[in-house]
Amino acid sequence: MSYPPYGPPSGFPPAPGGYPAPGGQPGYPGYPGAGPGYGGFPASGGQFSMPTPESASAAAYGGPPGGMPSYPPQPGGLGFGAQAGGAYPPAPSVAMPNAPNAACPTYSQPTYGGAPGFGGPQPGSYPAQPVTGYSQPSAGYGSSAGYPSAPAAGQYGAGQPGYGPPPTGSYGGSYPGTYGAPGVGPAVGQHGVGGQYGQSTGYQSVPAATTYKIMEEGTLKPFPRFNAEEDVQKLRKAMKGIGTDEKAIIDILGYRTNDQRQNIKLMYKTCYGRDLVQDLKSELGGHFEDAAVALMFKPDEYDAYELRRAMRGAGTDEAALIEILCTRSNSQIHTINNTYKMMYGRKLEEDIISETSGHFRKLLVSMSVGGRMENQPVDMQKAQADAQKVYNAGERRWGTDENTFNMVLASQSYEQLRAVFDAYSRIANKDIEQAIQSEMSGDLATGMLTIVRMIRNKHGYFADRLYHSMKGMGTDDRTLIRIIVSRCEVDMKQIKLEFQRRYGQTLDAFVRDDISGDYRRLILALVGGSI
Repeated sequence: MSYPPYGPPSGFPPAPGGYPAPGGQPGYPGYPGAGPGYGGFPASGGQFSMPTPESASAAAYGGPPGGMPSYPPQPGGLGFGAQAGGAYPPAPSVAMPNAPNAACPTYSQPTYGGAPGFGGPQPGSYPAQPVTGYSQPSAGYGSSAGYPSAPAAGQYGAGQPGYGPPPTGSYGGSYPGTYGAPGVGPAVGQHGVGGQYGQSTGYQSVPAATTYKIMEEGTLKPFPRFNAEEDVQKLRKAMKGIGTDEKAIIDILGYRTNDQRQNIKLMYKTCYGRDLVQDLKSELGGHFEDAAVALMFKPDEYDAYELRRAMRGAGTDEAALIEILCTRSNSQIHTINNTYKMMYGRKLEEDIISETSGHFRKLLVSMSVGGRMENQPVDMQKAQADAQKVYNAGERRWGTDENTFNMVLASQSYEQLRAVFDAYSRIANKDIEQAIQSEMSGDLATGMLTIVRMIRNKHGYFADRLYHSMKGMGTDDRTLIRIIVSRCEVDMKQIKLEFQRRYGQTLDAFVRDDISGDYRRLILALVGGSI
């Protein structure tokens, strides 16, 4: 029994693997023809034989995917030709595609043709998704060949040129650094101002040459067999009764990290109903007491304590203000402000205004708000313009415009300022430090030089501070204690290396020659020296 031929419904070409179109109409684009023996076969003379269940299924659902072999014929089956020897027919010559990622399958849709510019995702990758907002490409990667162009925002399927390489300079920001190291490497949880893809400042940007993470290591490491309960028992025994066992106190406080010491402080009060810091103050004395008490503060509490001490009473310790405010990151400055208010019921900025004056006060206020740009891509044209502003504000005019120096040094990221310093050297044929020393004086010059030196070599800056705290007659014990306590868990190994490189003598030897007694033994324990 045969049937007259049918045309394709509604003008659509026939599905592959089913009835061929009359008059030589093309099949679906992009689909290979069905292999021999698949589905029904046409009868001669334009007539078609009765379709089998298999051929009807093929007509309804389409042929197998390209490259897959057809099913073998059933011997004697209706509508199938016999195969020699009952063997499977040879597979078509189309190569098997790589298996897609099982987690992200790709799909073939017979209703879509092979439109130019749109292909399926590469094997093993995610299929492209429509987006409704701004799409940001991954840093440093352009689009791979064969990927579809990203659709315009809010328009599904709207083609546009594929992503090219990201604009130079869009990914130049570095991570904020560890404690006391803004802009070198990110305090956790910070968000920089610049560095977003596509963000423009009106200047040409290039990546920073110094956007790297500096390896840093402290000399004080967590005690491996830490037991807070055992430690508080030893401390109580060392301070109970007549006399004090200073060695037992050093063996604990000098070899426990700040986190471990905070646990000890809490456990001491829990076990004995006494405040450990007050007991230390009552049992110890001199600079040994100062160092032991400093170890019991959290980092932000110790900074707040030192800032308040620097401004309390007669006179002001400007060097301490500069060292803390000009070397901390934005997030650390914000934490210090909150801690200062909590500890003393006063605002740090108001105390700075009342205790300092002139352009030095402006610099410290600028530092105390924690508004420096961080993770900012280096903008070479802006660096050139800022360097010219600084040159015009100092070397090129009669007198000095300190406000311009303050604006540039207090607001720009450390990466950007490195580019400004390089540009300044080319413009003025003079280093920026020389310019500050010739244009400024007193505490203002010291504060601005601190910023420059921290940017260029922070480990060298702290090595210099330690050297000058012990050089000559007498010792600046406050500075020595503050730097050792603040840096021993952060980057003291690098500071020690820089100290020896600059001064030809180890920091341990300097400490051993300059201070003595239990004070010396505690400081040497913190810097990893032999007691």
